[in-house]
Amino acid sequence: MIRATPRGRLAHDIKNRGATAWMVSALLFAFYIVLYFTEWLTPVAGALHLGSKWILYGTLYTLAIVIGGSFMIRRYGHNRYQVVRTLAVMIVQVLFAYSLPQFLAFLHQPEYYFSYLWPLKLDYLTPGYLFHLPLPFILWSILASFILVPVLAIFLGKRWYCSWVCGCGGLANTFGEPWRHLSTKSSASWRFERVSVYTVLVLCVVLTALLFVSYAVGGAHPQLAAFTSRFQSWYGLIVASVLAGVAGVGLYPIAGTRVWCRFFCPMAALLGIIQKAGRYRITVKDDMCISCGLCSKYCEMGIDVRSYAQANESFTRASCVGCGLCAEVCPRGVLRLENVPRRAPQLQLVQIATHR
Repeated sequence: MIRATPRGRLAHDIKNRGATAWMVSALLFAFYIVLYFTEWLTPVAGALHLGSKWILYGTLYTLAIVIGGSFMIRRYGHNRYQVVRTLAVMIVQVLFAYSLPQFLAFLHQPEYYFSYLWPLKLDYLTPGYLFHLPLPFILWSILASFILVPVLAIFLGKRWYCSWVCGCGGLANTFGEPWRHLSTKSSASWRFERVSVYTVLVLCVVLTALLFVSYAVGGAHPQLAAFTSRFQSWYGLIVASVLAGVAGVGLYPIAGTRVWCRFFCPMAALLGIIQKAGRYRITVKDDMCISCGLCSKYCEMGIDVRSYAQANESFTRASCVGCGLCAEVCPRGVLRLENVPRRAPQLQLVQIATHR
């Protein structure tokens, strides 16, 4: 509904693909292009005594999450899950993705980001980078990627990372919150998602394997080393810069806030695979749905939640990041996010019959 004030009309315009939204999108695109492909921001960072354009970017990124998170908490202050989840991403960003790396650099240690893990952060399992880190950082990179990530995903679903830790998801659910309802719900987008996100994951796994092979054989196969180097450069340019940054954030006001997470993030793809076999699911109360459609409208991952609610079907989708907004906006409390053991329907029927 448009409020009959200039501010209300502007808010509606910017949240619903109006002219202002396209202008904001263009500005975000321009900012990321300047950030990644020019040095124009370096003098600005120097004038602010921030050292480099990347520290300037980290400062702006952190401010966006903190300010957006404050509005998020104010809006959903009645919902404990939303408050705790938002506070978590704010704290992780401020401490682990902003303050700690700079403190490490001050101590002449590697500028390491403990909240970013492989396969999202490819460098952290790249031998040329990994084996030059201090031993505790090496152990964290390996153990967190191969033990912490899958174990927590089995028990908690991908939400533990995508909605509580990751800076990409943190920006989407704070600064980007006004645009979450713009995510496309079409079947075509879902089919594209199934191909695109797993393609990037496969590319990441193949590239990581090639980097280790190239590192192991040394200079014995210069053609392999050259191919791997070009592969890594193109991956960094297309995936890390264009898809994650320029398009991933630039499209917020036009296509919703999880374009990167939904269609291209290799970490989201990996966690989604594990989530399908784990304990996390969204449960549905039978015969309670009134088909208002708010759950589907506000799903930032483009899931048609209403169709499951109408069918009285509890479900687990690989793309679900567990933000919990579908349950929040439901007027009848039909939906609930749970971590429960998976049991065969036949076993459940036997148990029910036994207790009668």
